[in-house]
Amino acid sequence: MADNAAETEHERSSSSESEEEYLFKVVVIGDSAVGKSNLLSRYARGEFNPQSKATIGVEFQTQSVEVDNGREVKAQIWDTAGQERFRAVTSAYYRGAFGALVVYDISRRLTFDGVKRWIDELNMHSDTTIARILVGNKSDLEHIREVSVEEGKSLAEAEEMFFMETSALDSTNVKEAFEMVIREIYNNVSRKVLNSDSYKAQLSLNRVSLVDNADEGSTQTHKFSCCSR
Repeated sequence: MADNAAETEHERSSSSESEEEYLFKVVVIGDSAVGKSNLLSRYARGEFNPQSKATIGVEFQTQSVEVDNGREVKAQIWDTAGQERFRAVTSAYYRGAFGALVVYDISRRLTFDGVKRWIDELNMHSDTTIARILVGNKSDLEHIREVSVEEGKSLAEAEEMFFMETSALDSTNVKEAFEMVIREIYNNVSRKVLNSDSYKAQLSLNRVSLVDNADEGSTQTHKFSCCSR
């Protein structure tokens, strides 16, 4: 009986290990007012707020995504403030990121011109293997477009990034953009590496303690102010 109990406990332990969830940090960056917060709220909660205020510091939400024949991974998506005065505060939050969405507003060329600076900052503060996508947001503003699709594609190709135009207002390509990055992160990490002790230790170091598993199907939202203590 004791042997059977031991075997059962071992099976439970093995099953628990095989079903362990993995948490990938993804950052959303770009100039102020390009729609980063609305992209995240549309993806995570299906919401759009036309009176959305500028993000102060950083906030994040956690989403579960099914990949590779039913395996579930969690993406902890960080929305960083675009204003210059918060740049020094938010730079630390690139650390440990596995993926990034670099966002500009197709109706404001100035935000597109600023993309290279954001890419340079991303390269400075993160691993070179990070999964990246260039996102031209506000595609619903076609009538006042200042940046062509071809320009976006050309820049993405030059920087070896994925590219997609989105609209947080009408949901166009929002889910696709986020999940393209998340799936690319997963594809970049082989099963052998995922199951290694060293990689699990790395994930543990990058894990944010405020995330809880009280409701696996829920979206968790946490906000940080630049001045919180």
